[in-house]
Amino acid sequence: METSKQISHVIYDLDGLLLDTESLHAQVNATLARAHGKTFTKALKSQMTGRPSIESAQLAVETLSLPLTAKEYMDRRNEYLFELFPRAKPMPGAVRLTYHLYRHGVPQAVATSTARYPFSLKTSRHQEWFSIFDCVVLGDDPAVKQGKPEPDIFTVTAERLQAPPETCLVFEDSPAGVLAARAAGMSVVVVPAADADRSLYPEGTVFLSSLADIDPSVWSLPAFEAS
Repeated sequence: METSKQISHVIYDLDGLLLDTESLHAQVNATLARAHGKTFTKALKSQMTGRPSIESAQLAVETLSLPLTAKEYMDRRNEYLFELFPRAKPMPGAVRLTYHLYRHGVPQAVATSTARYPFSLKTSRHQEWFSIFDCVVLGDDPAVKQGKPEPDIFTVTAERLQAPPETCLVFEDSPAGVLAARAAGMSVVVVPAADADRSLYPEGTVFLSSLADIDPSVWSLPAFEAS
């Protein structure tokens, strides 16, 4: 782990990292797969996580040999998801960590493949919390030309934070997100789903079981106050 770097800015993925939406995605994807006599596997879930919606839909259609176009799959999935997204709850440790760094003046951002409308649904009950972030870069931002695993979204986020990439620490949960952050020249810590296939992550990936387990001081960030 490259803890010698002087980290000054922190960037977070959204789904499955700050908010528990991946369980909703898995539920809906499994339902759609079953409707066609297919099984939505753990491996496919890990491969789809973090990618733009249309790309993840294409992956599902191709892997499961579904009689749908990627857009048809995405549209059907969204019908279910958009009803569920407002129920999304914070992931363990997410609120504590982000407010701690906010109180200490550490610039923070969200970099997510989620487009604007679903983002508004996911965060609808968490407006006060998300107001503490210095910027939010979404998957349909015109400046983001290619989605994860390409580095665009993290490069754009660093530019808007006015931060050199090497001073940014990214928290991710997906293999695509790790590849994107690394390609942008940033340090990465992964908080994967409990059922994630860890063989899909790049060699040398740093894992945490939960954001509640992070020790900010390891990354030259303000330590949690003793309780």
